[in-house]
Amino acid sequence: MNKLTYAIAIEPGDDQHAFGVVVPDLPGCFSAGDTFEEAYANARQAIEAHLELSLEFNETIPDRKPFEEHLRNPEFAGWVWALIEVDDIPAKKTPVRLNVSLPEYLVNRIDQYAQANHLTRSGFLAKAAMKELTHI
Repeated sequence: MNKLTYAIAIEPGDDQHAFGVVVPDLPGCFSAGDTFEEAYANARQAIEAHLELSLEFNETIPDRKPFEEHLRNPEFAGWVWALIEVDDIPAKKTPVRLNVSLPEYLVNRIDQYAQANHLTRSGFLAKAAMKELTHI
């Protein structure tokens, strides 16, 4: 699986305040946690969810800036910087064209089912494959 690396800024917490996390390359993407470790783990989920929603709403995903550029940002003075690796959600969503051979009667049954359920042939096949793969 392809991975993406994002810089995250972590605002130190204490007994009274959670650790805050901001992802400067993804405006509006933030998270928190009661411990540093929890904040770091929650950041991964926040980034992947942000990427999913951006793609769902056809929003452009900003380019990632060099880590050194983030380190010089005075807005995050006193924060702890880290790099976090996440699944490349945009790559996972990119359609891949396949050439598949199936018996004609099976293609006809797939098409009938797909049409009755407001799916495309590709949508049906993807759904069927995901269902089967969850049993592995």
